[in-house]
Order: sequence, then C-alpha cells, then structure tokens
Amino acid sequence: MKIMKKIRATTILALRHQGKVVMAGDGQVSFGPTIMKHAARKVRPIYDGKVLAGFAGAGADAFTLFEKFEAQLQQHNGNLRRAAVELAKEWRGDRVLRRLEALLIAADRETMLVLSGSGDVIEPDDPVIAIGSGGNFALAAAKVLMKHSTLDAIEIAREAMAVAASLCVYTNERVTISELE
Repeated sequence: MKIMKKIRATTILALRHQGKVVMAGDGQVSFGPTIMKHAARKVRPIYDGKVLAGFAGAGADAFTLFEKFEAQLQQHNGNLRRAAVELAKEWRGDRVLRRLEALLIAADRETMLVLSGSGDVIEPDDPVIAIGSGGNFALAAAKVLMKHSTLDAIEIAREAMAVAASLCVYTNERVTISELE
C-alpha cells in the first residue's frame, strides 16, 4: 500500500491591537522533506474586505473552505459567528467535506474564530490566535510583544512570524499580512 506524504504548511496569526485587526501567514508549502513553494498566499480578505481568513493544512481543501465560508457570510449578512457555526455544521456533517484537512481562522473587527472539521468554532479569550505548525511560536511571541512593546499591530505580526520562521521548519519568512480597513 502506497502512503501519500502529508503536505505540511503554515503559520497563520491573527491579532487585534490598538484598534487594528491584522492577519499574517507565511508562504511555505512543504511536501515531506521538500519545500514545494515559497510564496503561497494563505491569508486573504473576504466578504468585501470586512473579514480576514487564513488557513493551515491542505491547500485545495482550504480553497474549498474559503468558498463555502464566504457563501455562509453572504447568506448570513456578514454575521461571522453565525456563518462560522453553519460552516462547521456543514463541514462536519458532509461526507466529502468531513475529509478536508485544514483549519481556518476568521476575523472581523469584533471577533476572531478558529474553525475545524470536527465541528469546533473557538473564540480565544485573548485578542490573538494562531494555527499551523508554527502557530504556537507565533502566538507566544505576539502575546509578549502585545504586552511589553510599543509596536503596532502590523509590526507585532511581522516580528511574531519571524520568530515562528526561526523555529519551525514548515514556516518561512515570506509573510503576507492583511489588515482590516
């Protein structure tokens, strides 16, 4: 039996700081021990730029989730929590979607959520959240910088992602940062 190598990718970080909401994602996509791509774009604005979304996991799966999530946002007039719950229900209940291997972070001005295929919709206690193989490194760095520096939200995201890239072999320094306008 041939076993497919798991595609590994990513650190995604979202934070709300000094009135700004930003999301950052690295660009590396790995296939086993090989780096396949350096500049993948895993963070993007959706719903007319009112929501930021980022993914960790298999790329094709994530694009499917982006489309379905944006459709839920349209259906629920931009209500992030409601759209997230409906996507999680659909993701968990559908035989095909259930097999998707990805995590999704979504953020608007008031709310940040992590969504998973097991039906999880998690809102963090702190105004910062991260997913992916380097997520815990970026999360720790961002929390410290938010508490003990005068950096703005974009600078914090950039520095936290640099920390993750220096520690996680599946994270690189080609970072995309999106900000809610």
